[in-house]
Amino acid sequence: MNNDTLASEAKLASDLNAAALRALAVRDYATAAQLLRQALGLESRNTTLWLNLAAALRGNGDIADALTVLDKALSIDPRLFFALLMKGSLLDAHGQLREAALVYGQALSVAPRQERLDQATQRAVQRAREVNRKFVLELREQVASVLTNVSSEASHAERMRAMLFLDHLLGIKRIYRQEPTHYHYPGLQAIEFYEREEFPWIAALEAGTEVMQAELRQVLGGDEGFRPYVEYPPGTPVDQWAELNGSRRWSAFHFYHQGNRHAENCARCPQTVSILESLGQPQVVNYMPAAMFSVLAPGTRLPPHHGVANVRLVVHLPLIVPPGCGFRVGNQTRQWEVGKALVFDDTIEHEAWNDSSDIRGILIFDIWSPRLGLQERRLVTSIMETIDRMMPNKPSLAL
Repeated sequence: MNNDTLASEAKLASDLNAAALRALAVRDYATAAQLLRQALGLESRNTTLWLNLAAALRGNGDIADALTVLDKALSIDPRLFFALLMKGSLLDAHGQLREAALVYGQALSVAPRQERLDQATQRAVQRAREVNRKFVLELREQVASVLTNVSSEASHAERMRAMLFLDHLLGIKRIYRQEPTHYHYPGLQAIEFYEREEFPWIAALEAGTEVMQAELRQVLGGDEGFRPYVEYPPGTPVDQWAELNGSRRWSAFHFYHQGNRHAENCARCPQTVSILESLGQPQVVNYMPAAMFSVLAPGTRLPPHHGVANVRLVVHLPLIVPPGCGFRVGNQTRQWEVGKALVFDDTIEHEAWNDSSDIRGILIFDIWSPRLGLQERRLVTSIMETIDRMMPNKPSLAL
């Protein structure tokens, strides 16, 4: 078949499609279907023609034939959004909700951005989300009820991981990974919040809550020693930190910063420092330990961000927490509770907020990842200290 013939057939198919669209506009579905079948005889792999034919058949009440036609289109392009959405809506309208939910899920996975869709399609997409989510949550509940019998001897942490696996499988929750900005040690597990039982020193830390509260309130009274937590020098790309760079809305009273001791601050809070030094923080020259009182001003939100290194974890001990404060790491959102420590991996996306009218104050410090053995800690220390000597402009572990 020569090019002239191909062009002629393409022109005829286009004309037939235009005539079919005019018939669809006046709800002459039978004529539209007849014209589109003629066009498909010329261009059998034109998915637009198949979609228009499915619309004509749907308008004429020929649902089974419309579904068959949509499957023809999807055999040509399995990710054809409008074919998937129409197929889901046909199944939905005829009470086949389970089947509709599954097809809707496929459609949602390839849906264009909402602003690119007309209002009717946006409404159809919203319906797709509702049906798909209802089905997924019901499925989750059914599977969870089965797990109740299976997991009777599992630990709390094991049950939580299994449920997170299920939520990932069903697409209910995102998969968050470690994304350190600079130092990634391979093979360390991505855990959002660690179980308290892994850290036998937590009880001793929490027992010091009242004395540390008192020392925090004392230094807040003078406001000396605090500095902006985010302090990028001029010319540094600040990205999401532009609003808080150099701002006292998020401030820190450092005891240790990039491995260096702030003697004056330590002297003003001797009991806090005594408790910290009893815990055995990491010791890496010019990197760790890090420990501070962190104060978040009223109405301040920290944007989603990632920490610098996955070889360490971060500990929060809440000391002053008004209502309206919160903290998210990955999929888990926690409310700070005064005197209840949280241990988390800050290389997983996290954010925090203080929506109250008062300050929020917590003790923050770092610890080695418990998944690093003694020899690996020594290796990491040697690598980081050697790099520090050879590359004096190394990145900070502050964020």
